Amino acid sequence: MFKILLALILIWSPVAMADVINMEFKFTPYVGDPQKSSQVDTVPGNAKVFINNVLLAEQVVREEKVPVLFEERDISAAVWVPVHSLGAVLRKGKNTIRFEFVPANATKAYNARLAWLSVMDKSTEKSEGGRYEATNQSGAGQEDKKVEGKVVLQREFVADFATDLPWHHYPPVTTLSDEDKKSLALLVKKRSDLFKPNFAELYLILGKNPNMNLAELKKLKCLDKAYAAGIRIIPPSQNQLNFATTGNPEVVVSRVDAAPLFPLVEKSFARIKGEDIQMCAGMALSVAFPPRLTCVRSPSGDWQVAY
Repeated sequence: MFKILLALILIWSPVAMADVINMEFKFTPYVGDPQKSSQVDTVPGNAKVFINNVLLAEQVVREEKVPVLFEERDISAAVWVPVHSLGAVLRKGKNTIRFEFVPANATKAYNARLAWLSVMDKSTEKSEGGRYEATNQSGAGQEDKKVEGKVVLQREFVADFATDLPWHHYPPVTTLSDEDKKSLALLVKKRSDLFKPNFAELYLILGKNPNMNLAELKKLKCLDKAYAAGIRIIPPSQNQLNFATTGNPEVVVSRVDAAPLFPLVEKSFARIKGEDIQMCAGMALSVAFPPRLTCVRSPSGDWQVAY
């Protein structure tokens, strides 16, 4: 009996000691039978991803054939969300992710699959029947639902690897006064005003983004060259803005016409010489001036941009 218990401890101890460092969620609307076929067809439509009731992204799903993989019959994802890359929107502890999908054809039946797994900081190994496996993934699962029209799939998860920020603990905002909306509109204008030489405050914002190479950005002077090419950031007026509460501290500011909050005219980038400079400027401006601005109100009543 002691030998059996010892063997079980040796087998399972790497799993017990491993920590979760990421979670991945995959959403796919499809038609076909993944149990019998090596591929299925994705359903065209529009998908939205929400984290803790905050709209994270919108994505067009196109109709195409995607592979069904491995013995687990995994379907290639139409929308893939690795949560470690979400930054400040992610809470240390419990979170909720929600996928909303509206198909192009509301009367056609289809399946919607939400799959998830945890990524660990250590790999586990398994050897059985001459077959060896090593993986750093665990806790895989999925929900598959047959539907017509719009579908909503939601799941709670724990992200102890997330960074705990002070504003995560601000009081939830449930209502907005006219004064609040004026303050939020002013934040939008102040953000747009940052695009001017010498870009010092803009560099501070970009430097907080782990995907931006600030040293390279400054070396290429792509913000200076974008400004010299005539690119400007024009803020919308207050009556063009929509203010959405989330039941959390975050309030999401967007345009009422669903256009980007800070629209960039793509043809203006053609005046920037060099594809590398164009790409650098495009990436920097898209990070600094996102399609929506997420704001929070401190306990003292001051409004600030959350991320």
